[in-house]
Amino acid sequence: MSIAIRVENLGKRFRRYHADRPPTLKEAVVRGFRKTGAVEQFWALRGVSFEVAYGEMLGIVGHNGAGKSTLLQLIGGVGYPNSGRVRVEGRIGALLDLGAGFSPDLTGRENVLVMAVAAGLSRRDVLQRFDRIVEFAELEDSIDTPLRTYSSGMQMRLAFSVAIHTDPQVLLVDEFLAVGDLSFQTKCLRRIAELKAEGCAIVLISHSPAQINELCDRAIWLRHGEVVMDGPPDVVTGQYTVEMRAETQRRTPNQAPEGMASGTELAPNRNRFGSRDAEVTAVRLLPGPAIASGEPFEVEFEYLTHVPLASPIFVVSITRREDGRVCLDLNTKAMGLSLTTLEGVGKARLSLGRLDLLGGEYWVNVGIFEADWAYAFDYHWEVYPLSIEGIALSQGVLLPPCRWHLDIAESDQCAFDKELPAAAFETLPKLKVS
Repeated sequence: MSIAIRVENLGKRFRRYHADRPPTLKEAVVRGFRKTGAVEQFWALRGVSFEVAYGEMLGIVGHNGAGKSTLLQLIGGVGYPNSGRVRVEGRIGALLDLGAGFSPDLTGRENVLVMAVAAGLSRRDVLQRFDRIVEFAELEDSIDTPLRTYSSGMQMRLAFSVAIHTDPQVLLVDEFLAVGDLSFQTKCLRRIAELKAEGCAIVLISHSPAQINELCDRAIWLRHGEVVMDGPPDVVTGQYTVEMRAETQRRTPNQAPEGMASGTELAPNRNRFGSRDAEVTAVRLLPGPAIASGEPFEVEFEYLTHVPLASPIFVVSITRREDGRVCLDLNTKAMGLSLTTLEGVGKARLSLGRLDLLGGEYWVNVGIFEADWAYAFDYHWEVYPLSIEGIALSQGVLLPPCRWHLDIAESDQCAFDKELPAAAFETLPKLKVS
């Protein structure tokens, strides 16, 4: 199998400046150019080596600041290394900063033409693919309006669609699943899988171990700019997760404060973890701890911070009681929400338009994590029970609205067309053949 990406002993060094460095030349002159020089230098990457073959997908995990994005930028030709080298064979499609290069004063149509040509396509090729690009981005009604009228989600969908329609032989993906809603993210995943099957070499950065395990053939764990492990995805992400949990356990106090989580008893180190720099003080499941499949559902929790927290991550997940299977796992970071510094008392709420789970018993888990996932401030695991009323099947976890169409050709047989709401499977009449 031929090699698409070869990284050899790669190193990248940056300068770190004063926090109160003068922001303008005028202010620097007024201050006599004090605090304008670099305080120190540090290595964002050092001694990184690996190869990626055509048709292979490599996942990269690591905390924020580990050097993941810097590595992808160097592979994509954005900047130059201070040591080592990168060799890439084939056209590169890079999803490093979705929307970068778009002009707000041009229409969506004009931006597609400019960006696709900049990516290496001819004008004729762009025109031939234009309808597919717009259809994938789901922007048929807005493509001829100025980009400044687009929401950030619309701009990201358009940028993603352009990038994946340029026939890349090498694709670099930096946390692309923050693009759009869940249905669009599923479509993105499907397209990524198609490119891989066509022989595209893909490098994916993700904070989701489950995503790395599902999509990638191999994984690399970066820590402080160096490769800690290179191997099978489940082994690499497993070790990475263990380190995260170990750090959380190390910071977890032996005794939990009293009166937390609306009187629910939380045993430290068993179903409550975290440093307690922030605490979840109350949790409410709305409309209640028992709902019908397909009904709206909300998780609201109150929190108290003891120190200012920069860009914390709020997490809500749902696991099945019988086997611990993760049925839903959402967090503010993956959804593209960048939080400001939090102080004092506040509330967080996750609203789901409908919760299409099979009937059964579940746990709702909530927590607040440090900005780079290094450890939990407070995480409540398997504390809040949730009952879903509806049909229970032996396979799967989802029960979305669906419709069966049974059209039997022979005239002495019946035709049946029945929509099946998520919570009404019991009303399904038996199909009879006379």
